Amino acid sequence: MQNQLMDIAAARLRQRDGVSCGPTVAIVGAALLDADYATCLASADWFHAEQGRLHRRLNRLWPRALGTTPMALARALSEHSATRYRWRLARGGRDGLRDVREGVLLGYPVAMLVGRVIPRRWVLLTQAAGTAEFRCYEPSSGELRRVAADDIRHARLTGVGYPRAFAFALPGRPW
Repeated sequence: MQNQLMDIAAARLRQRDGVSCGPTVAIVGAALLDADYATCLASADWFHAEQGRLHRRLNRLWPRALGTTPMALARALSEHSATRYRWRLARGGRDGLRDVREGVLLGYPVAMLVGRVIPRRWVLLTQAAGTAEFRCYEPSSGELRRVAADDIRHARLTGVGYPRAFAFALPGRPW
C-alpha cells in the first residue's frame, strides 16, 4: 500500500465537482485495496468518468446533490476489499478510534465523513502514526494531510474542509 499511496499523492487526484467527494474517496480507497483497479488511475479521463459512474451507481435512490451515504461508501469499498466494510457514527470525545486505527494499521483505508453542523464531505484516512495521528487524503485538493486523533475526537479538524467527524466507513474485523 505504501507505494500506491505515494503514487496517489503524486497524482493529486481531485474530485471533479462539489458533490463527488464520496465517489472520489471510494475510488482512491479501492485503488489502495485493489492493485488492478489502481492501474486505471493512470488515465485522467478514466478517473473523471469513474467518479460520475460511481456516483450514479451509489446514489440510485438518494439524491446525488446530497452526496454519498455512509452505507453506500461502505458498499463501494467492500467491492475491492478482502473484508466487508461497515459504517458507524463518530462518538465525539469518548471515541477511542481503536477500530479506525486498527483498520488503517492493517492496510485498510477508512473513510471519514466530516462537516460542521451537518455532514458535508468525505475524506480518507490512509495511514496511522501510532495512536496520535493519521494521514488523510483530501479529495478537493488531492493532497495527503496530517490529522490528529484528538482533533477527530474533539471536532477540531483543520485542512479537510470541516472540523467535525460524523461517521466512518471502515473494515469489519478481519483480524
